[in-house]
Amino acid sequence: MTQQPDTYSAASEKSNPRIRRTFLQRIWNGLRKAPLSAWFGLIVIAFYCVVALLAPIIAPYGEAQIFPAPYEPWSSAHIFGTDQIGRDIFTRLVYGGRNTMGIALVTTLLSFVIGGGLALAASISRGWLDQVLSRTVDALMAIPSLIFALMLLSIFGSNVTSLICIIAVLDSTRVFRLTRSVAINVVVMDYVEAARLRGEKLGWIMRREILPNIMPPLVAEFGLRFCFVFLTIAALSFLGVGIQPPSADWGSMVRENASLIQFAKYDMKAAMTPLLPAGAIALLTVAVNFVVDWFLHKTSGLRDEH
Repeated sequence: MTQQPDTYSAASEKSNPRIRRTFLQRIWNGLRKAPLSAWFGLIVIAFYCVVALLAPIIAPYGEAQIFPAPYEPWSSAHIFGTDQIGRDIFTRLVYGGRNTMGIALVTTLLSFVIGGGLALAASISRGWLDQVLSRTVDALMAIPSLIFALMLLSIFGSNVTSLICIIAVLDSTRVFRLTRSVAINVVVMDYVEAARLRGEKLGWIMRREILPNIMPPLVAEFGLRFCFVFLTIAALSFLGVGIQPPSADWGSMVRENASLIQFAKYDMKAAMTPLLPAGAIALLTVAVNFVVDWFLHKTSGLRDEH
């Protein structure tokens, strides 16, 4: 029987408590050798996660709390001022990160469950199931995802459940394509055929034989998909069909305060207000891409040339 790749061994190590400490030491050694860009990305992501988890503690006011003065200038009471109806911008930024990142994470996980599961089943069974799923995915990918999402949200309503399900289904087509392309190269290996001959079920083969050996590209794709989902949610919120008020969202915050840019010659701080959520979106996207680039370089087997 052909020996399985190193990724399978790594998956086995993580499940073995006797050598878990050695595995964690390898992770730490890998992080120590990571470039500055990867460390920057990891620090930014960790910071965003801490702020999202501790939002009720960090935010000075309630998410939907309204104050008497709209468009209040930057002050000690309101660090970044207030919006058009008197809500604290800093508080909305903190809660907006929690809402946008949380929904994006759940949506990305769901898209991988749908797309990855169907792709593994198609790559193993082939035949008519592979053809039906592949042609369905081709049809869905032929329609621009943002326009399709706008149409579906207008039909099913702009609520969190609809938003997650619709974006997850549309994004799962990309996950299906990648997972199927890398899984096809694994299903022809001898150890997969041996598992079939032993009478192992489809789920066992997917979970134990194929998935551990295609994890590196899937993990990298997860980071990229998270960025795309994150930006899609922000774009839909900017268009008014994403996360609905009174819930805070960075995309809707850009739309709500965009008119302040025209007052730049009178109050530069006020003009920067819509740039704060836009900058938060851009910073997280860059950070995730830095980490994904490092992970791809590390798992590709390439070495830095000095």
